[in-house]
Amino acid sequence: MAAMKTKLVALVGALTLTVWICGCYSKVSGGHRVGIPKKDKVEGRYERSVSEVYTAAKQVLEQNGTLDSENVLYSQTNAVKTMTGRVSQKWVWIRVEQIDPKLTQVTVQARGSSGGPNIDMTHELEKQIALRLVR
Repeated sequence: MAAMKTKLVALVGALTLTVWICGCYSKVSGGHRVGIPKKDKVEGRYERSVSEVYTAAKQVLEQNGTLDSENVLYSQTNAVKTMTGRVSQKWVWIRVEQIDPKLTQVTVQARGSSGGPNIDMTHELEKQIALRLVR
């Protein structure tokens, strides 16, 4: 019995150490996950409505991968919509929020399954959203 408790304490200690070493990161859609806290977000601002930018972002995400969920954050003072999806086995979060009546900001975040950032994918998706808004 004592050996089992010792192993359990050692396991909990090892898991705590792993989380402490790796760290956590914030998702643009809200919440935190275990992973490497490095730059993983790209922002763009456009003189478009929230619905136009959100529609473009949704089309880009669906074109490149799958859309898992959509949310509207009501606790915010401005209109904020988020979506979560997967592109090439990577998690992608997109946040669209109104900065002022004529300006909307989109924030794209991408991470691998191990929690490491994928800044190249983030840039590519944000660029595709911008190009879709030009059309």
